[in-house]
Amino acid sequence: MKILSIVIPSYNESNYIVKTIQRALEQNVGGFNKELIIIDDGSQDDTSKKIIDFLQSNKFNTKSLRPQKKYFQKDKSSVTLISFKKNSGKGNALKSGFLLSKGEIVIVQDADLEYSPANYPLLLQPFVKENADAVYGSRFISHAPHRVLYFWHSIGNQFLTHLSNMFTNLNLTDMETGFKAFRGDLIRTISPQLRSSRFGFEPEITARLAKIKNLKIYEVGISYMGRTYAEGKKIQWKDGLWAIFQIIKYNLFIR
Repeated sequence: MKILSIVIPSYNESNYIVKTIQRALEQNVGGFNKELIIIDDGSQDDTSKKIIDFLQSNKFNTKSLRPQKKYFQKDKSSVTLISFKKNSGKGNALKSGFLLSKGEIVIVQDADLEYSPANYPLLLQPFVKENADAVYGSRFISHAPHRVLYFWHSIGNQFLTHLSNMFTNLNLTDMETGFKAFRGDLIRTISPQLRSSRFGFEPEITARLAKIKNLKIYEVGISYMGRTYAEGKKIQWKDGLWAIFQIIKYNLFIR
C-alpha cells in the first residue's frame, strides 16, 4: 500500500490539535495508508499531553515512548510525535518532519485547522492523474467557503506572491499558502538544504522548486477558515517583511 505522510507542525495548539488529528485520520484518501508526523515545537501548554491522551483513548498501540520521539500505530494509520524542548520555528519543524517521512506523497497540515483535511483529495488529484511533483492549495482561486477576515493580510499575501513570481517566473496565485503537498522523494531530497527556521519556509521552498528543471507544479482551489489573533493566529507584519528578504535571498543568492 502507498503511504500519505501528513506533517503537522504545532506550537501551543492545545485548543485545536486533537480536532486536527481526528479529522486527518478520518479523511478518506483513497488507497493510501496515513502516516501522521506531529512536531510539538517547544509548546508551553499541554499540546503533547492532549495528543498522547487522544491516541491512547482511541486504542492506538504504543510502539515507542522515548522522551523526544513517540510512535503509535492503529490499523493502517501511524502517528509519530516529535517533541522539541525549545521552539525552533515552523521551518525547522517541517524540515524535521519531512526527513522522517516515508510517504510517496507528503502534505503539510497546520495544527489550527485553518486548512481543512477535507481538502486532501483536491491536493492528491494532480499527483494521481497528472503525475505532479508539487501541489499548492490556493485560497484565491476557489469557490469553497472562506472566512472573511483581514484585508491587509490578503493584500500582503498577494504582494508576496507577485514578488515571488517575478523571480521564479511561476504564475502562482498563493505562494504563501500553508497547505502544500510534495512528491515524497523530492521533498526529502530538498529538506537537508532548507535554511528558513520560521515562516520563511514558503518563499524558500517555492524558490528551490522553481530552480528544478521540468518540475510539474499545480495549484488547486481550497476552502480556508482563517482565525483571529485572539484565537491564536501567530504570523505578524514583521514576518511579511522577512518574507520579502527571503524571496530575494533564495532566488538570487542561494542555490
